[in-house]
Amino acid sequence: MSRVDGQDATPYSATLRATGTIFAREFTAYFATPLAYVFLIIFLTLQGLFTFYLGQFYEREQADLSAFFAYHPWLYLFLIPAVAMRLWAEDRKAGTLELLLTLPLPAGSVVLGKYLAALAFTGLALVLTFPVWITVNWLGDPDNGVILTAYMGSFLMAAAYLAIGSAMSAVTRNQVVAFILSVAVCFLFVVSGLSMVLDVFSGWAPDALVLAVANLSFLSHFDNLQRGVLGLNDIVYFLAVIALWLWITRVIVDAKREVG
Repeated sequence: MSRVDGQDATPYSATLRATGTIFAREFTAYFATPLAYVFLIIFLTLQGLFTFYLGQFYEREQADLSAFFAYHPWLYLFLIPAVAMRLWAEDRKAGTLELLLTLPLPAGSVVLGKYLAALAFTGLALVLTFPVWITVNWLGDPDNGVILTAYMGSFLMAAAYLAIGSAMSAVTRNQVVAFILSVAVCFLFVVSGLSMVLDVFSGWAPDALVLAVANLSFLSHFDNLQRGVLGLNDIVYFLAVIALWLWITRVIVDAKREVG
């Protein structure tokens, strides 16, 4: 590849370097305080309680992880916004966001780098649940293909929650406000496919609108993946939600850069 003044000639490589720099900075920052470890302990503890007690893992006497994945949408509803609320709000409160935005870094690299760091941390929390997978294989003969697909669906759903949380964190300098906004918006995406919500629209709205509202639900798309149905439309849905909310985050960051 040609180089100019010791630097890569392509802006694409410069963008990748900038994204990597932000990623390393943000991911390391998670473990600079005990909060990351506290979060991981809380996540794993709640996951165990939901699976083995509320989900009655042993009482069901079935070699699958449906009891494990069934509570992920509701567990993520509060835990993922707790991770996302610091993405931008903390920098704004500390006054470091203004400094960050004055650096010669593409806004997209900053947004993506911060998001990928939070996503890697979230992925680490999910990976640490592997003893549950080992347990079900020790107790029986599960369909590991279904479990792997469910894990992928859980990760995509967590990534969608996180993208929404990133945008909400960019709106305000108050982490508590960012958390509440994230929970509220994510909650709408979760319950949009429930019958009690659809009944509100079915009385007056055309069927196409009711179907569109139903298709916005995280639950319906995750349920397909949880059952081992690897549908392209479900994967595209989560990727589209992630892309949309990251784009919204960038718009908000660009607006604050111009104002600043």
